[in-house]
Amino acid sequence: MRVCHKTICRYPLVRGLCASPRKLPRPLQRLRRADRASRLFDRIDVPAHLRKFLGQLGESFWILPAALTLLGIVGAVGMVSLDRSGKVPQWLLENAWVYNGGGTGARTLLGAVASSTIGVAGTVFSITIAALSLAAGQMGPRLLRNFTRDRGVQITLGTFLGTFSYALMVLRSVRTQDEGAFTPHLSLTVSILLAFVCVGTLIYFVGHMAGRINVDTVVELVSDDVRSAMKRLTTDERGPMPAGDGFWADAVAIPDPRRGYLQELDAGGLADWAASQRIAIRLLVRPGDYVFPGTPIALVKPPHAGAAAAIRNATALGDSRVSSDDLAYPLRQLVEVAVRALSSGINDPNTAMSVLDRLASSLCELAAMFLPSGVHLRNGITALVVPSIDYDGLVDAMFHMIRQNAAGNVAVLIRMLEVLAAVASVEHAPQRTSALQRHADLVLADASRDISTRLDLAELRRCHAEFKPIKVNDAVGLPQVATATSAGIAPDC
Repeated sequence: MRVCHKTICRYPLVRGLCASPRKLPRPLQRLRRADRASRLFDRIDVPAHLRKFLGQLGESFWILPAALTLLGIVGAVGMVSLDRSGKVPQWLLENAWVYNGGGTGARTLLGAVASSTIGVAGTVFSITIAALSLAAGQMGPRLLRNFTRDRGVQITLGTFLGTFSYALMVLRSVRTQDEGAFTPHLSLTVSILLAFVCVGTLIYFVGHMAGRINVDTVVELVSDDVRSAMKRLTTDERGPMPAGDGFWADAVAIPDPRRGYLQELDAGGLADWAASQRIAIRLLVRPGDYVFPGTPIALVKPPHAGAAAAIRNATALGDSRVSSDDLAYPLRQLVEVAVRALSSGINDPNTAMSVLDRLASSLCELAAMFLPSGVHLRNGITALVVPSIDYDGLVDAMFHMIRQNAAGNVAVLIRMLEVLAAVASVEHAPQRTSALQRHADLVLADASRDISTRLDLAELRRCHAEFKPIKVNDAVGLPQVATATSAGIAPDC
């Protein structure tokens, strides 16, 4: 199986580095841009269950704090061993910046560092829980994963826990004169430095959390997930079109006794297996869909005894709809923010309009790209077909729920017409502009039904009328572009 570098970027542990190449050292930036980097990633084979485990590991809140705590313990043992070894230069021990007190003072100092850091760690945890509760109430519980996977919160908590562990481990090695005097001067100096690091981390944490609970920040974070998912799951070239339903007329259904959301799919591995067995597989669910127990999960042509086991090995189910291959998942998170903002309890139309701006921006970036067809060929023959979301489904997922919950809200409906017109101005495919036109017509229909103010309705009709000339290329002076239909190619759905 060959996996491109976009597949590797699905994991939260490395996705931030891949999405922000400036964070990488310059040699790694050059490696990432070079063709040999793609060839290196192509040789990596990642099964679906391992991919699910790595994804859950990256989403876990406790991994980084636990690692920093372990680092504090190991660092304390190493520093105390260095103090015991007698290899510390005498001039360093006599330096004014190095702790030079006795055992009693050392115990008092380490006790103060340990007690204060664990107390502040509890405060940090309490503030985090309060922020999570606020976010769940105002922006939706499904956005909590954006807070739990936040590296700033994890590093802050890990820094305090690591410092506490370090101070505790050094404290156990301190001996007074009656016990056989031993004072690890260098270790105590490091503990003082760590205490000041904790002070700086606390200042950073307060400002960081104040920004995190800002709804505009949350909207921008989720929209970044949408953009990264589009870049990861779209292609620069049109994919092969799937065969018609007649091709699968004599296929055999494969039931699945499992239940849960399809979180990970090893499409390349399953396609390779199907090609080696000279069969074709058509999955009936795509990543993010719920698999009901006993229902068919795939069609196989011709029948094969090992198809059911191969499909189970290539798919990983879970309790939550979290899939790196599901383009609609981050969209639904962004839409949920807008829907909650439009509820009577919150009544924040500005947030809904901000979400519409981000959705339109994503569609504008999609204008030059193609959605995956879901067809996997091997030697020119169909080996696997995975259901994929088309442009109509993508636009429906973006605007349907917002429009339905914005009934009667003139400002939001006008903004929806404006962003649809903006997207249509950069789209050149008639199939896509017709989908945008359909949503503009739905907005006008809802407004005609729910808005009784004559002037508001007239403004909406004016915005709808301005949509039509924008979507026609020559009406705004754009060059004529050969569409897929005129070139004899199947349209991009």
